Amino acid sequence: MQAEPKKSQAEQRAVAEPVSEPVSLVGEEYEVEVGPVAHGGHCIARTSEGQVLFVRHTLPGERVVARVTEGEEGARFLRADAVEILDPSKDRIEAPCPFAGPGRCGGCDWQHAKPGAQRRLKGEVVAEQLQRLAGLTPEEAGWDGTVMPAEGDKLPAGQVPSWRTRVQFAVDADGRAGLRRHRSHEIEPIDHCMIAAEGVSELGIERRDWPGMATVEAIAATGSQDRQVILTPRPGARLPIVELDRPVSVMRVEEKDGGVHRVHGRPFVRERADDHTYRVGSGGFWQVHPKAADTLVTAVMQGLLPRKGDMALDLYCGVGLFAGALADRVGDQGAVLGIESGKRAVEDARHNLAAFDRVRIEQGKVESVLPRTGIDEVDLIVLDPPRAGAGRKTVQHLSTLGARRIAYVACDPAALARDLGYFQDGGYRVRTLRVFDLFPMTSHVECVAILEPAQKGL
Repeated sequence: MQAEPKKSQAEQRAVAEPVSEPVSLVGEEYEVEVGPVAHGGHCIARTSEGQVLFVRHTLPGERVVARVTEGEEGARFLRADAVEILDPSKDRIEAPCPFAGPGRCGGCDWQHAKPGAQRRLKGEVVAEQLQRLAGLTPEEAGWDGTVMPAEGDKLPAGQVPSWRTRVQFAVDADGRAGLRRHRSHEIEPIDHCMIAAEGVSELGIERRDWPGMATVEAIAATGSQDRQVILTPRPGARLPIVELDRPVSVMRVEEKDGGVHRVHGRPFVRERADDHTYRVGSGGFWQVHPKAADTLVTAVMQGLLPRKGDMALDLYCGVGLFAGALADRVGDQGAVLGIESGKRAVEDARHNLAAFDRVRIEQGKVESVLPRTGIDEVDLIVLDPPRAGAGRKTVQHLSTLGARRIAYVACDPAALARDLGYFQDGGYRVRTLRVFDLFPMTSHVECVAILEPAQKGL
C-alpha cells in the first residue's frame, strides 16, 4: 500500500488550529454622532472603536442609537438602522408612510426628511462623487448645486408626490402583495404605496390575493389610459383570473426562458413624450416618473442645440425617446443612428421611428456595434447607459468621433463621475450639468451632463 504523503508544517498547523469564524455584529447597538450623507441612501457614522457605520433612517448632525443590520468584527464597514433618535435634525419629519422605517419597506430612503432637505442631500452626494471620481467641483462642471424637482412635485413637508408609474410588488407565501425590505428578500405586506402613481393605485393590486405568484408588476402609462400587469408565477403555479378595478392587459413571465408573453390585451403600453407616442412592449424600459421623459428630452435638446443636417448617435436608445427628438430637429438632411441591446426594445424603436427615413436602429451592445458601423465622425451624441455606466473603452471610442456636443444622461452619479473622468482624458470637458429629483423619497437622482471639446467652443 502506498504511504500517504507527509503533511507540511503549515498543513499540520491548519488542522491543529482551525480558523475561527468572524464574529457577527448584527443586533449590536451603538450610540453615535451622524456625519455626512453617502451615496446609497444612508449617512456615515463611526463606532467608538472607529469602525465605519452606514446608517439608514437618520440625517447628518443627529445623535442616534444605531443597530447593526449587516457586518462582522474587522469588516471594512457595517450597515445599520437608526432605531432611536436622541438628538433630531431640524430637517427631520415623521415619515408619512406607515410602512417606512427600520426593518420595514425598503422602497424609500428619505421619508423622514423634509422635501427640501432630501434634494440638498442628493446634491451633496452628486458633488462628492464628482469630486472624488472626476476631480470636478460643481463650478467646474457648470452646475449651481441645485437639484430640481419635477413639475408638481414641490410639496409641503408631510405630503408625498405620487409619481411611480411602474411598481413591482412582491408576493408572500400567503398571496399578499407587498414590497421588499431593504437589502432583503423578505416582504413587507402593504395596503397602499404612497409614491405609486394614481394609475397604479387605482388598479388595487394590494387589495386582492395573488396565490401562486412571485411578483406582480403594475404599469400605468403616461399620456394614455393603458394599464398593464405582468405576472411572474412561482414554479408550477397557474395564473389566477385577473379581475382588477380598471381594465388591464395581462402578461406572463415564462419560467423556462424568462420571456414575457401576452395573456390577453395589448402586449405593450403607449407612452407620450415630446409630442410623440412611443410603444413600449413587454415591460420594457421607460422612465418611471410621469414628467421624466419630457424633462430629460428638454434638458438634452437645450444642451445639444441640434442643427438641421446634423449626424447624431443615440446610444442605449431603448424604444427611441432621444432618437425621435433628435430626428425631429436634424431634419431630412440629417441622420440618427440608435443602438440598443434589447431585442424587443429595438423592435419598438423601429416601430416608433418608422416615419423617419433617416433614422436607423441597430441591435447589440454599444461597444460591439459602434466600431462595426465604420462611423468615424458625428456631430452630436446622446448616451443614456444602464446604472453601471458606459465604461472606459466606450468613452474612449466616443471621444475620437469629434462630436460638437455630447449629452450624457445618468441615473447613478458615481457611474457618471467615473465616465466624465474618462471623457476628460479623451479631450472633453463638462459644459453644464443639471440634476433632477425624478425619484422623490428615494436616494436616486437623474443627471444630464453636456460635454464639448476642451480646446474649442461652438
